[in-house]
Order: sequence, then structure tokens, then C-alpha cells
Amino acid sequence: MGPSQRPHGTGAGEERTSTSHMRNLSLPFPRSPDVTLQQEIVGNAMQMAVVSLQPGQTVYCEAGKFLFKTTNVTMETRLGGPSGGGGRQSQPGGGGPGGMGGLLRQAMGTAMQAGQRALAGESLAFQYFTTQGGEGTVGFAGVLPGEMRALELDGTRAWFAEKDAFVAAESTVDFGIAFQGGRTGRSGGEGFVLEKFTGRGTVIIAGAGNFIDLNPADFGGRVEVDTGCVVAFEEGIQYGVQRVGGLNRQGVMNAVFGGEGLSLATLEGNGRVILQSLTIESLANALRKAQGGDKQGPTGGLFSTNAQ
Repeated sequence: MGPSQRPHGTGAGEERTSTSHMRNLSLPFPRSPDVTLQQEIVGNAMQMAVVSLQPGQTVYCEAGKFLFKTTNVTMETRLGGPSGGGGRQSQPGGGGPGGMGGLLRQAMGTAMQAGQRALAGESLAFQYFTTQGGEGTVGFAGVLPGEMRALELDGTRAWFAEKDAFVAAESTVDFGIAFQGGRTGRSGGEGFVLEKFTGRGTVIIAGAGNFIDLNPADFGGRVEVDTGCVVAFEEGIQYGVQRVGGLNRQGVMNAVFGGEGLSLATLEGNGRVILQSLTIESLANALRKAQGGDKQGPTGGLFSTNAQ
């Protein structure tokens, strides 16, 4: 691919061709110049993020994503992310943001967020890292072989990420649970949970395999994907789940033998979408098959057979 290929986002008056569509699937989105967290993504098949913390700067991660740190970086485990009060220090005083009223609101917010994460099957704890006495370094990674990406939030538009995608973020970025629902027709029955990130700062995400960047507006305003391929998308994109085909012969064939179960994720609108080329479910099926355990049969993802 040549350097003249345009980035994502097609103007209303531009011609669209199949080749331009394919170029949109290959190029990463332009990096924001307003980077607030100094970090570097290193590695190939199993990438990691190396973060340089400035004095007083704090970053938090989901439990299990921390790799290493320098000795001048303190580590603290808390229940809840910043939106639940876990990342903010209460202020001295009476009835304002701090005091007993502020502490009560913080405790209630933390409890609510912890409850949401528990229902979603996620860890209740976050780890917070703050440097003391100069610049410090912290390393983070995802749990699957694949790529990582730093998203820059400017305070005007939120990002939504699949629950396994989040790795770490600045404490200036608020964390919340946006949506929970069942993956209708998927084997395993794991709920699809979206995590919402708002505010200003850097969010680091990870995906399985390679990232695929696209904008539904470049494809007629709507794309349909395997529910396990969705990693993240920005505010303004409408997400939904639809049944694969109708109750006719072809619809049944797609659902039973197509490997996609009964549902597909739909993404509509004009905005950035990040997909992954490898799903957790397909990786798990491959590992079970290699071990001679539960194998995916000829009916794809809808049924499975136990090898004896």
C-alpha cells in the first residue's frame, strides 16, 4: 500500500470504490496530537504498553493486566474505577465534594460499580499506580496474543470497549459499565458487556490477533460483524444485535453451519470502530480441539461435540 492512501472517513461528496473501502480496513486512525500519557506499545504477537509516569500522575488498570514497575511507583488496589470514586481523593470540608456527604456518595458509587462488574463476571478490583520522586515506569499487557492501542480522549466524545479489551487508563478518565446483554445463540452464553470511558486522557486497550479499523459511514452507514470481533467504538456509533437470517432454509443454514450462532453485531453511524481478527471463542475452540477435548463439530459455533 502506498503512502498516498487516505485515512479513514470519507467525505459526503467523495467517490467510494471497493479498493478505497479495503484501504479503510488497513490503515490505523491518525494519532491525536494531544497525548496526555507518555507510553509506547512494544512487541509483535504479544504486545505490551510501557508507560512513563510524570510526578503526581496516576494510571489505573484492571486486575491481572499489570506487568512491572520501577521502585518509585506506588501500587494501590481499590474497588471501582474513577467514575465510582475509586480514583478521586475526597476533599477536606463539610457538605461539598468531600466531607461525610462526599464520602457517602463515593462509597455508594463504588458499591454500585462493583455490583455491575460482579454481575458482568469481571474482577471487582482496580490497581492504581502513582510515581513519587521523579519519573516512573509501569508496564501493562492484555491476556491474549494480539495488538494493543492507546486511545486519546479529548473530553468531547466517549469510547466504548468490550469488557475484555480494557487494559489501563489515566485517572482523569472515568470508567463505567454501559451495557450488559446475552450473546443470543452463542455457545458458551457469555454476556456482552460494554465499558464506557469518558473525560480527558489516555485509555489503553488490547485485542486478539490484529486490529481492523473502519468507519461504517464508508460502507453505506452500517456493518455487520461477529459479536466476538467487536473491540471498541467511539460515541455516535449505534450498536445492536440482530438475528442471522430468517426462519427459512438459508437462515437456518447460516445459523447452524456458518459458525456465527444465531446473532450478528450491527454497527451504524459515522465514527471510528475497532475490530479484532481473532475471537476469544475461536481461540478457545482451537485449544480444546488441540487438546482432544470439546471439539467444535460440523455445525459450527451453535453445537459442540465431546471427543471420547
